[in-house]
Amino acid sequence: MASDRSLRLRTRVTLFFALIALFAGLVLIGVTYGFARNSLLDERTASAKQQAFDNAAAVAEQLDAGLIDPTVSIGSYFENVLRTEPSGFAVLSSTSPTAPATQTDTTHPLADFPDELVDQVRSGGSGIQYTSVDGDDYATVGVYIRRHETGYYEAFPATNEDSTLTALLTALGLGGLGTLVIATLFGYSTSRRLLRPLSRVADAAEDITSGGLDTRLEGESDPDLDRLRSSFNDMADAVQTRIEREARFASDVSHELRSPITALTAAVEVLDARRTDIPERTQQALDVVVSQVRRFDDMVIDLLELSRLDAGATDLTLETVDMIDLTHRIAARFGSPNIDVDVDPATPREFDIDKVRFERVLGNLIENANHHGGGAISVDITPSRNKMLRFAVEDGGPGVAQSERDRIFERFARGSAARHRIGTGLGLALASEQSAAMGGGIWVEDRAGGGARFVFEIPIRKERS
Repeated sequence: MASDRSLRLRTRVTLFFALIALFAGLVLIGVTYGFARNSLLDERTASAKQQAFDNAAAVAEQLDAGLIDPTVSIGSYFENVLRTEPSGFAVLSSTSPTAPATQTDTTHPLADFPDELVDQVRSGGSGIQYTSVDGDDYATVGVYIRRHETGYYEAFPATNEDSTLTALLTALGLGGLGTLVIATLFGYSTSRRLLRPLSRVADAAEDITSGGLDTRLEGESDPDLDRLRSSFNDMADAVQTRIEREARFASDVSHELRSPITALTAAVEVLDARRTDIPERTQQALDVVVSQVRRFDDMVIDLLELSRLDAGATDLTLETVDMIDLTHRIAARFGSPNIDVDVDPATPREFDIDKVRFERVLGNLIENANHHGGGAISVDITPSRNKMLRFAVEDGGPGVAQSERDRIFERFARGSAARHRIGTGLGLALASEQSAAMGGGIWVEDRAGGGARFVFEIPIRKERS
């Protein structure tokens, strides 16, 4: 279950590039924004302090000359004489406890300045702080004019810096997003290039699995990938050599056994014909020999047929047949002359088929049902999708366990119901091979009411009315 939920390798590689780009982009944005913000604020702080100190010196000179009357408003003086920035404002306030009143700008009171800054100036110091007034950001500077026990306060708008930082952050965000998209596309492209050789290996392995033992990978320009190609081809060569050697061995053994088994069969047939001339106990032994020799002969014939199939002898010999009539004749030949043949009305009666291969498949299934399934009950013939004709042989036996439904079509495999019965163990394997040779397939399922239902499909070729 864990492997089903895991992401594909291509997706993981793409996400890796995307996450790396996202992390790097966030770090770069944070560092760049922090550096730019500090630089702008430092520059603004230096400029504001310099201008505030210059204006404070001018105010001190005016106080020395008696040009500023501390008992009246001085707002007009700030507006007409001092060099304040647009949207900025200044306040002059006495720090002496004996001062009759605090004189301020007519627009902004001293309360607009931070309390910490006012306390710092009243203590005889100077400083700068950032604050917000009516929703706008300001850099406020306070300067203590010692000889007049007066504090000079000036506010400098910080909107330009805020706009610049906002524009910078927007540009960095868009750049980071673009980088993330490019990195994701690059990661996807890179993963495709990296996985393309693995896809070729997988395709070659599938071709070999389906029977193309001569499939090989082409050379790669990359040394590491070329090593993979070389190792895969060496493995394929070894597998092909071993399979061909085993196939030749089985074919050679089957051919070599054919002659002595033929002679042995003839000999036991002669003995069986004269069984009345031998004692009863010897007759029992003869019956065992005859049955085993016939079984051995059937197995050698089956092995020879499988050897031809393994060698690629899959050419079809097509001829037009009456499918329903042929089914009845095959059923009678394999011990079920009275079997029910149920034909769907939409089934074509005549079409082209390889009679020998079809007989091997249907005959083996009927014989298997008779030997291991309690007897064949019926053969159902129905057309299926993609111009295929489906044949189903039903029996009334114990059925086939779910865990055995694939294995029973392997060579020499037996289901639990047939484990102690006579047979070569090759009948269903031959049926599977012959079905595949005709372009179809075979499987087993449960029969309604109990038993097994062996089904195989073959293509409808040159359908005729």
